[in-house]
Amino acid sequence: MNIIAIIPARMGSSRYPGKPLALIHGVPMVGHVAFRTAMSSTLSATYVATCDDIIENYCKTAGLACIMTGDHHVRCSTRTAEALLKIEAATGTRADIVVMVQGDEPMVRPEMIDAAVAPMLKDPSINVVNLMADMDTLEEFEDPNEVKVVVDRHGDALYFSREPIPSRKKGADKVPMRKQVCIIPFRRDYLIRFNEMEESPLEIYESVDMMRILEYGEKVRMVPTTARTWSVDTPEDLARVTRLMEGDDLMPRYVKSDETR
Repeated sequence: MNIIAIIPARMGSSRYPGKPLALIHGVPMVGHVAFRTAMSSTLSATYVATCDDIIENYCKTAGLACIMTGDHHVRCSTRTAEALLKIEAATGTRADIVVMVQGDEPMVRPEMIDAAVAPMLKDPSINVVNLMADMDTLEEFEDPNEVKVVVDRHGDALYFSREPIPSRKKGADKVPMRKQVCIIPFRRDYLIRFNEMEESPLEIYESVDMMRILEYGEKVRMVPTTARTWSVDTPEDLARVTRLMEGDDLMPRYVKSDETR
């Protein structure tokens, strides 16, 4: 089975412009994501997808595969789909599963990729998977940059929100505090179909792509991970991740490859 990872990245982030090349222990953030993702034995190949020459130049220097896309994309999924079609045209090989890994997840681990893809290998009816992780603090639970999720008894998503869900307003001392981790495998044809669906109201209100799938009455399988990760949406997040990655066991396997550090 041909399973590829695509990492959409652009310099023009509204919340933190330039963050793909922000340095963490001397390595640009997008480099951390790409090197660590590529360690997954489940994957056939890993690509960065970008519209920025400066990111492409970094990838060339670091020995990372990079696909240039248009600069019109608003959603990561449409950039990923354009890159997918260009990769297939260039390689002459059709993908079976496309793992979209957000470029602001520098703490991603290869076993997270494996865990996200595993349900799709077992069950052909599953079209899309998200990882989810428990949150330890109310600060993280209430952070609007973290997408929260609640699930049903079968492990499928019921709702995603940037608000704290489920609610603690009724005096519950403890509720499940789970966040979306943006490692999202799609079946190849489902990614194309997803991008052909009209954007849904709740997707727009919540600013969460996966709400489109739920509003169309379809399923998003959620897979728990115990890996401790933190996405980077602000300079403060970058400082936190830099601290958390001190002594990281994976970095020695790839920092030598990055000649720009």
